[in-house]
Amino acid sequence: MLAQEFVRNALIAGTPIALTSGAIGYFVVLRSQVFAGDALTHVAFTGAVAAAAIGIDLRFGLFAATVIVALLLAGVGDRARTDDVAIGVVFVWVLGLGVLLLDAAGGGSIAARTLFGSIFGLGTQATVLAAAIGLALLAALVVVARPLLFATLDPEVAAVRGVRVGLLGTVFLVLLALDAAEATQAVGALLLLGLIAAPAGAAHALTTRPYFALALSAGLALAATWLGVAVAYVFPTMPPSTAIVGAAVVFYAVAMTVGAVRRLPDGSRTPIA
Repeated sequence: MLAQEFVRNALIAGTPIALTSGAIGYFVVLRSQVFAGDALTHVAFTGAVAAAAIGIDLRFGLFAATVIVALLLAGVGDRARTDDVAIGVVFVWVLGLGVLLLDAAGGGSIAARTLFGSIFGLGTQATVLAAAIGLALLAALVVVARPLLFATLDPEVAAVRGVRVGLLGTVFLVLLALDAAEATQAVGALLLLGLIAAPAGAAHALTTRPYFALALSAGLALAATWLGVAVAYVFPTMPPSTAIVGAAVVFYAVAMTVGAVRRLPDGSRTPIA
């Protein structure tokens, strides 16, 4: 399998994408911003379609649209979170705009690439760029992880202690937007939320230790990506994005089962670590 260049490219690009998506997903679940993540993944679709309609690189549209909408959501939200009503309004408007632009963009082929991803279709240059962006996003998340965790768990106390809660919320949404744009190329806008939320949900079910859960979420996303690539290679009719997200969902189901078994009568858990 590793003798095939398209498989090597998929793993090289997919590894940092998975690590970043899993790590960001931990905070997405912890901050109850799964809906925001879902909205931004669909914004990536509209951005790609808009870029195709005006004849520029799809990646420019992906990143520009997601970042702009992330800043918009941060602006209409409160100091720490983003309001679900604002997300819903922006989500529907942007998705409707994407459908409107779809015909001008060339229809089905653009939609398929954006909605379902093409990790096996990445060339060498695209692979290197995707890996570099993924690593940069992961490094940025590591830098803000500690204050972001503080601002997430207790925003009032964090603000009193001098943590800029609102700014951190905006930075996190931008990081989530960039990850959505980046990962859309691999697993697609429709399925990306599974790679972000499922490993994170599994980590939350297995441990209450934040930094261990953060690492576990990233590790499960990475395992799902590697396993999905292998399954898609062995079964060529299986889309790699489906295999990747399917593996992530299986990990989540197993974790939830383990979590239910470990749950004590009073509702508390006996943590793994």
